[in-house]
Amino acid sequence: MQELESTARRIRCDIVKMIHEAGSGHPGAALSCVEIVTALYFEVMRLDPARPDWRERDRFILSKGHACPVLYAALARRGFFPVEELSTLRQINSRLQGHPDMIKTPGVDMTSGSLGNGLSCGVGMALAARMDRLPSRVYVLLGDGEVQEGVVWEGAMTAAHYKLDGLTAIIDSNGLQLDGRVCEVMDIEPLAEKWRSFRWNVIECDGHDFGQLIAAFERAKVTRGGPTVIIADTTKGKGVSFMENECDWHGRCPTCDEVEAALAELEPTG
Repeated sequence: MQELESTARRIRCDIVKMIHEAGSGHPGAALSCVEIVTALYFEVMRLDPARPDWRERDRFILSKGHACPVLYAALARRGFFPVEELSTLRQINSRLQGHPDMIKTPGVDMTSGSLGNGLSCGVGMALAARMDRLPSRVYVLLGDGEVQEGVVWEGAMTAAHYKLDGLTAIIDSNGLQLDGRVCEVMDIEPLAEKWRSFRWNVIECDGHDFGQLIAAFERAKVTRGGPTVIIADTTKGKGVSFMENECDWHGRCPTCDEVEAALAELEPTG
């Protein structure tokens, strides 16, 4: 667990630096799901950085694609491309665009843009893996504001219909979206009951606790007869005190002074 915690701190530092150097980005959304992505890439998923197109690999879809700095940092730290390349975020001709590009970027399994599409793409991947008799599992990370999209529920209905137990959705439930609190913009509660009514297996956990996250992913792996959703309770902007639970940091770039203050909190010691 200590190694995972150290990796998560480095990824948070990467996120803050990348967005500052790019001059734009979404720090709050990226920081809130660091433990989720770290657990997947460094503990849970079957991957081979030397073969990013390995047919039997597990797939990860970042449906909330604006949070891509967390994915890029995880891919770089996992060895898919050099860590130094993170400084090219959002630059012209960079492989690290403002939303993930599966054609350009090694390790990216879905090009994302408009919110809501990731789950349906994950359904297709899980169906394909079953038809091809592959051991691949599919993981889809969605934002809680994104769950307001109708297409998410079309995907949820389809996954349950086909009993896709190789599919796991994760909800980054940080309670905030671009325009304010999720409960005020368009209340999605009771969220767990909604997923259960769509015939999904539901697991609720602390989205910043590696022990709970890994246990949830392991439980999802052995669950049969239908898809699983992990509702992860998270904090927007987690790890940087002045960004936490502040809607303003959904899409704001930190200044030089703010980066210095953030890194003073985040820089790994020892």
